[in-house]
Amino acid sequence: MRITMRIAAACLCLLLAGGSARLLAEDWPEFRGAGRLGVWHETGLLEAFPDAGLAVRWRAPIKAGLSGPAVAGGRVFATDWEPTDGMRGVERALAFDEATGRLLWAVEWEADYAGVMWEIGPGATPTVDGERVYMLGRTGTLSALDVETGALLWRKQFGDDYGVDRMHWGFDWGHASAPLVDGERLICLVGGSPDARLVAFDKLTGEEIWRALPSETDLGVAQPIIVEAGGARQLIAWDPEEVVSLDPATGDIYWRQPYVVGGGMTVAVPVQAGAQLFLTTFYDGPLMLALNQDRPAASVAWKGASNSEIRTDGLHAVLATPIVENGYIYGIGSYGQLRGLDARTGERLWETQEATVERRRWVSGFLVRNGDRVLINNDRGELIIARLSPEGYEEISRAHLIDPTSPPGNRRELRFVNWVHPAYANRHIYTRNDEEIISVSMDPADYR
Repeated sequence: MRITMRIAAACLCLLLAGGSARLLAEDWPEFRGAGRLGVWHETGLLEAFPDAGLAVRWRAPIKAGLSGPAVAGGRVFATDWEPTDGMRGVERALAFDEATGRLLWAVEWEADYAGVMWEIGPGATPTVDGERVYMLGRTGTLSALDVETGALLWRKQFGDDYGVDRMHWGFDWGHASAPLVDGERLICLVGGSPDARLVAFDKLTGEEIWRALPSETDLGVAQPIIVEAGGARQLIAWDPEEVVSLDPATGDIYWRQPYVVGGGMTVAVPVQAGAQLFLTTFYDGPLMLALNQDRPAASVAWKGASNSEIRTDGLHAVLATPIVENGYIYGIGSYGQLRGLDARTGERLWETQEATVERRRWVSGFLVRNGDRVLINNDRGELIIARLSPEGYEEISRAHLIDPTSPPGNRRELRFVNWVHPAYANRHIYTRNDEEIISVSMDPADYR
């Protein structure tokens, strides 16, 4: 009897341990993970990379694109593009089996990339919400698809349905802002008229719930986010003219803050850290807003003094959303400089080129927090484990992740770049280039 009880207790411990392990695993259902926070919460991962390199669980063919994957419910979702006649071609929504890389389904539609800069392919990461996945093509085709079958549930054409004229935007990046699910709503940066810069759709039917803000100026490529401050949930929308806070339920405006940036480069996601909201851009540098804690309002705490991409006083980010933590800012600047700043003043504390290697225009990477360390995938296709502190950059390990295949638009040592934000899910990293999508293990068990 005593032996039987011991066996039962041991089995219970194993079951609990297995349950805990499963709880530690997490999906990556949208751009920068749940909440768009750029945090990977899983533990027990590789502490350093082995000399033999990373273990690739599977590889699957894919066509061109800059959009990162999303991972949810045992599936990996991605989009790609293939030209067929000049700037005309076919975009696709894809779903792969998370464990094997087997293609589960593909849905395609025609797209005309005329007038689109960086015509490499789609730029918006899929957004997964339960039984639905939302895919946005580079020219404004928004599709709601069934995650299991790929069946089209509803679709919007921003050009036809909202009169979006891509050709008037000037420095045109196309549509690259991932749809945002908020309750019953799917909030999208549309750029339509009248007053349809932002539109909230019913996520189940595609019916319009509200629209807000005029679209006479450049749309930009910012990712909408939700923050909580001043006793309210606030939808933060950043365009090349201003930062706007809206009620996500109604589209009503809470506050507006002018922040004119060049080239439509609203790429790095705004980052909330308590009562602060930090933004940064390539030409015009950083802006720190102070969020009112009594009501929805904001004021300028400080702003960078430089509007030069070369003579930069603070953080002039290109792609990388910075980390704001414990009163400090860490991010990658206009020519690949990884910098640490004092979040109270914007004062630069340190700088290093070590993470990105090459000091050239638009050199960049992406940063994701994992416990007390940071995972950096630079645009050379390398993955780095590092620690960032007010004292500086401490590199722990570095390995090749994926071959860079996209043209950078300027001279580079390796000729090509990888400008894709990976998904970090279920003890693996999922990323792609213009030829393949891969699953790479971060589980120590796969390296024994």
